[in-house]
Parts: sequence; C-alpha cells; structure tokens
Amino acid sequence: MRQYTDTYQHKGLRKQLVDILKERGITNQEVLNAINNIPRHYFLDSAFDKIAYEDRAFPIGEGQTISQPYTVAYQTQLLDIKRNEKVLEIGTGSIYQTTVLAELGAKVYTIERQRKLYDQHKNYFFKNKYLNIKFFYGDGFEGLPTYGPFDKVLITAAAPFIPPKLIEQLRPCGMMVLPVDEGEKQRMLRITKLLDGSLQEESFHNFSFVPMLTGKN
Repeated sequence: MRQYTDTYQHKGLRKQLVDILKERGITNQEVLNAINNIPRHYFLDSAFDKIAYEDRAFPIGEGQTISQPYTVAYQTQLLDIKRNEKVLEIGTGSIYQTTVLAELGAKVYTIERQRKLYDQHKNYFFKNKYLNIKFFYGDGFEGLPTYGPFDKVLITAAAPFIPPKLIEQLRPCGMMVLPVDEGEKQRMLRITKLLDGSLQEESFHNFSFVPMLTGKN
C-alpha cells in the first residue's frame, strides 16, 4: 500500500510551480491557492515523485494524461468557479483537475469513459475530504441529464465539435470551457449560454489534448 506524504520539499516545489503559473499569466488567486494546496504528486505514480511539479503533462495509463498544471489553471480560470456551483466535468482522468474544482467549493459531477481509470477512483485518497465530488462511468458526449442543469461544464479532452447534449444541460447564463478541433492543436473556447438559448463564443489560446471519444471503454 502506497504511503502518501506531503513533505516540505513538495510544498516548496508547489510554491515554485505557482510562481511559474503567475509568470505565465494566471491571475485568479483562488485558482493559484488551490494549485498550491493540492499535492499533485499524489495523483501520479510514485516514480514521478521528484518531477511531479514540473509544468508538464504525464501519462496515467489507458492512453490518458494528467494535464499540465498551466492547462488546469488556465481552464479553471476561464470557468470562473463560484462556491456551490454545479460543475459537470467530462474526463475525470487522474482526478487532479476534479480536485482543483472541488477545492474551489464547486459541486463536481465528473464522468470517465475508461473503465480501468473509473475503477481506480474508488481508491481516491481524498474521498473523505472532498464530499462534493460525484463520480460517474459513462459517455461524456451524453453528459448527465438526470443531474442537470449545470452552472458550468468543463471538457478536459479535445472535442471534435461542441457537444449539443452538453449545451442542453447547461443552465441559462451558464458557461462551458472546452478545447475544440481535431489534429495536433485545439482552440480553447468559452461558450456562454444566453437567456434566449443562443450561444456566445470566445476563443483563446491553442492547446494540445488527447481526443474526446464517444462511448465507454
């Protein structure tokens, strides 16, 4: 059984990471505080312990990655999370991004399509701390209509298009943040659903994500 310890060295490396994120343009102090509070090395194999706070993605199995901290901070900042908002996350992955959302006080409903990764979530080491996370196994394109509408939707994989069923599950004035386009690079979009049901689209920087796939595996 792995022993989880958060040493002074780990905390120092996290502070350095937060400083890097500030230099790269992350200004939301609550997001920075969440990154500083969460031991990222817990979400990786112990072999990555010494490099867990480098600003890069790492493999977590099943062809998936734990996102680069800058990407996590960037998407979270765009979402502008408020305490007690209902957030639908597509792509649980390592649970790191999920935990950042929970640390900010959101009620997180997160979907994972990879059965092996989903089964690992049962051993989530913070399950008694973040009771505001609900885990689901399913197809992200379908969302969770039973639990909607949601204040915010976050997609953590490259969507080939804006999923219409997720727009339906977004409340009026709600926001969705997602990387869109097939290929090596994707545009980061923020979609706001207006009161009349129309969509306001904002485009930001380019990123590189693993593809968002239909169905379950």
